[in-house]
Amino acid sequence: MKNSTSSHLITLIVMTFFFGACSVGGEVVKVTTVQEGSYAGLKKEDIAHLDEIKRARGDKSINDSLRSIIKETKHFSVAQYLVEYPESRGPVGGDYKVGGYDVLSIVVYEEKDLSRGAVRVSADGFISFPLIGRVKVNNRTTSEIEKLISHKLAEEQYLLDPHVSVMVTGYNSKRFLVLGAVKSPGSYSLQAQERVLDAISRAGGIRRTQEGYGGRAGGEQAGKKGMIIRTENPNTDHERKIVINLDLEGLLKGRDQISNISLEDKDVLFIPTAEHFYIIGQVIRPGSYSITDKEITLVEAISIAGGFTRVAARNRTRIIRVEDGAEKIIEIKVDAITDAGKKIQDVPIKPGDVIVVPESFF
Repeated sequence: MKNSTSSHLITLIVMTFFFGACSVGGEVVKVTTVQEGSYAGLKKEDIAHLDEIKRARGDKSINDSLRSIIKETKHFSVAQYLVEYPESRGPVGGDYKVGGYDVLSIVVYEEKDLSRGAVRVSADGFISFPLIGRVKVNNRTTSEIEKLISHKLAEEQYLLDPHVSVMVTGYNSKRFLVLGAVKSPGSYSLQAQERVLDAISRAGGIRRTQEGYGGRAGGEQAGKKGMIIRTENPNTDHERKIVINLDLEGLLKGRDQISNISLEDKDVLFIPTAEHFYIIGQVIRPGSYSITDKEITLVEAISIAGGFTRVAARNRTRIIRVEDGAEKIIEIKVDAITDAGKKIQDVPIKPGDVIVVPESFF
């Protein structure tokens, strides 16, 4: 009987110890603001990495201003856009239309004295040409300008059957912007028959970097999507912007040539940087990791980083998150999620989140 009582007592002590070790009191997830002591348990190099990530994460003013425009603008997939605007299905968006500051080469066959190698279009869309004076060429294609000049020369009876050739030698009237994760973002002149891939090529190609910390690494590489912010009816009372979403990865890999649409004046081709989360401290593979279309939770993120080290303070894991310009800390007791069956309380990871796993004090 005595042995039986001792056995029950030992069992009770073991069970008490086991469940006491596995249970986690208090809130599983607690949200607070960043304050002194929030980074306790981090090594100096981890804190340095955290500062680096914050600097890189904050240097995105262009992206943020664009995102505010994008958020308020009507979006189309490429397929939806082509249905809504069937004229865009034509051969590379149609022929180039001449505008102010373009430069033309005009040849009148068998009339060398009339030919001109560099005819500049005025700001208001006119050119001056021998015998016929000022001619409005704005918003006309080269073939339309050829017919116009031929008609005027014949109308004034200077030539009976003039044959005229017009070429654009300087494209200056129309421009597009390439912004985001390209090697040479900036403004470019829009030339004839240019498409998305042409624009990416002129901007030096897509920026690709390795995974790592902060702006030196994964945070700068291009994501899988792109978009064109297009201005319709520019400089009129009916001007408006639309967004055309592109499958950038499919386009670059040759799977989705439909996204290689023609460019228009004032287009902004925006290649967003890949969305990442960061994990520092006591995990096997700290660093930055891409966020795919699939939602990732905290426990999954830690698994992606190889899991905790043996000295990790698992239940003092934190997420540093910026929302509406304010930085806050989400404290998570990971054991309460994994061991106590509270998967429903696992925290979804958002782009830019920094997961901090401090070192245990014991």
